[in-house]
Amino acid sequence: MKNYENVVIFDHPLIRHKIAILRDEKTSMKEFRELVEEITTLMTYESMKDGVPTEEITVKTPLETCRQQVVADNSVVIVPILRAGLGMVNGVHVLFPSARVGHIGMYRNEETLKPETYYCKLPEGIEDKFVLVVDPMLATGGSACDAIALLKERGCKHIRFMSIIGAPEGVSRVAETHPDVKIYVSTLDRCLNENGYILPGLGDAGDRLFGTK
Repeated sequence: MKNYENVVIFDHPLIRHKIAILRDEKTSMKEFRELVEEITTLMTYESMKDGVPTEEITVKTPLETCRQQVVADNSVVIVPILRAGLGMVNGVHVLFPSARVGHIGMYRNEETLKPETYYCKLPEGIEDKFVLVVDPMLATGGSACDAIALLKERGCKHIRFMSIIGAPEGVSRVAETHPDVKIYVSTLDRCLNENGYILPGLGDAGDRLFGTK
């Protein structure tokens, strides 16, 4: 995969350690869910270090008064792509507990491998917010591209996309389709198989998060 200015692939030993456990087929649903949240928090810390709206407030310490930068109130919206994206929401909320949450529901047509939208519910005024779209798996890139396009149609101008496992095909597709959107992926895997699943991957993230098949 070629280098894209809007793509950041994480290379952190702590994330690599957690990814190794996440991939293991013996990892329990509870531990899988906890790992997804922990990896998301680590990724959020890095991906939101610039661009998040801030404001200056006055703080009184035990010794004196000072001016301090804080994240602007009601400035961040998390948008998980259902259903697997729900597993990442709490990981973002650890750092942005007051962030509102929108939902975009998509499923992959198993014959065409293309995403189809079945649900969309977004907070009022989202067009003026800093929007973080989350989905644990970036495979073909179809769902991510469509979700971002939908948000742009609603007037959103400040969008970032975050995924735990990405395939080169999906990362390239989103990067080229939406060059104005910063993409953060913790691990870039080898490729997609003939069914559009990431290899080596970790299986179906939604099934492993929620105990379904």
